[in-house]
Amino acid sequence: MTLTPPFFLLLLGLLGAQATVDVRMAATMAAGLCKTRPTDLVFIVDSSRSVRPSEFEQVKVFLAKVIEGLDVGTNATRVGVVNYASRVKNEVSLKTHRTKAGLVKAVNKIEPLSTGTMTGLSIQFALNVAFSESEGARVKSPDISKVAIIVTDGRPQDDVKEVAQRARDAGIEIFAIGVGRVEMSTLKQMASHPPDDHVDYVESYSVIEKLTRKFQEAFCDTHTVSDLCATGDHDCKQVCISSPGSYKCACKDGFTLMDDGRSCSACSNSATDVVFLIDSSKSVRPENFELVKKWINQIVDKLDVSDAKAHVGLVQYSSSVRQEFPLGRYNSKKELKEAVKKMAYLEKGTMTGQALRYMANNSFGPGQGARPGVVKVGIVFTDGRSQDYIGDAAKKAKQNGIKMYAVGVGNAVENELKEIASEPTGEHYFYTADFKTMTQIAKKLQINICQEEDPCECNSLVKFQKKVEDALQALTKKLESMSKRIALLENKIV
Repeated sequence: MTLTPPFFLLLLGLLGAQATVDVRMAATMAAGLCKTRPTDLVFIVDSSRSVRPSEFEQVKVFLAKVIEGLDVGTNATRVGVVNYASRVKNEVSLKTHRTKAGLVKAVNKIEPLSTGTMTGLSIQFALNVAFSESEGARVKSPDISKVAIIVTDGRPQDDVKEVAQRARDAGIEIFAIGVGRVEMSTLKQMASHPPDDHVDYVESYSVIEKLTRKFQEAFCDTHTVSDLCATGDHDCKQVCISSPGSYKCACKDGFTLMDDGRSCSACSNSATDVVFLIDSSKSVRPENFELVKKWINQIVDKLDVSDAKAHVGLVQYSSSVRQEFPLGRYNSKKELKEAVKKMAYLEKGTMTGQALRYMANNSFGPGQGARPGVVKVGIVFTDGRSQDYIGDAAKKAKQNGIKMYAVGVGNAVENELKEIASEPTGEHYFYTADFKTMTQIAKKLQINICQEEDPCECNSLVKFQKKVEDALQALTKKLESMSKRIALLENKIV
């Protein structure tokens, strides 16, 4: 089968012909600015029972990173995702999302199906449905590439050879990625030719990300780089600044760029009191409790801990409530993280309501180190259903001015998380099925430290007023200069 031009670049790369553009390629891919010919790309992802939840999360990270290197758009690359096990689910249609941010968000929401492995059925589905015009695929044309990337870790329970051949005959270029105990012969039956360019193998899902560069290069044409600031295909919240082969985000006057490199805050100097409320009931188990402590320290790393800025307190609970340390006891990240590591596991029941009442009544009191006029943030972690009523205590915490974040793992109840979380709940509650994937929540959880009445508002107004005055002065000087020039011209005419 003839390789399409974008993928011919990959073959050249393997032969060493890309050496002269490696630096430019790296800069272009790092900025997510690759420009390709129009491509309809469908990921076909195995989520059978052999793929553990934590491994499926790693597959989603791989997909997101490949997407970040694409030129996504209606007239550029369209992306779809097919999820399969014993049945097939069209998670993302080619017609659904036109931006990388939308695609990545949709990919993050995909859940494993956890049944058998009907790989042939998934390829047939992609051929009949995912690549159909009704789902957003474009009419077959020499100018439009059709590409499928299959990720699987097991032996298919149905035939793949004939259906894969039909897909290739229909003009779909197939890449097959195998993980763990997958059969190489099966991968070769599915993939386009030559197999060396279309078949990849990794020992485990933990290293699947190493294939990201290959697929970014496969799609990237370094001779045409799009200006994402101009097209609007970027994640900058306020200002996007273009540069050759790259772009960066910036903020308006009076705002500060946040650690994520995209968001802006008018209150970067605000002090914050943060209290963790941690479930250590017997369902958590000792090994997972160690993961919880690492997760807490990930969030501590994101805070500006100091005497004047972020103070952190920690309370854990099971059938009883125990304060580990109050706000302000530790004013450095190192001291905080050491204290978290030393925290002992309680076991027993899950009295979340009782723990919430303790937080609302005690944790943010002056006697516990809370500072007056400072933003109050509560981060509640639980892995199961509460054994007591949480409604009144959760309501009181929020009425007391505490911004509440709720984080659930495993058997945590979504409705309880929403009841604990502040509005809008979609930004204040998080859930994952596996303790091992809690790191993803730590990355997503952005603590907003602005108060309802913006403490920076006066400073912003002063800056704005000064900016207006400077602009008026500059305009006055220009008018004076223009008046003098007009007068000179009048004298010449006379």
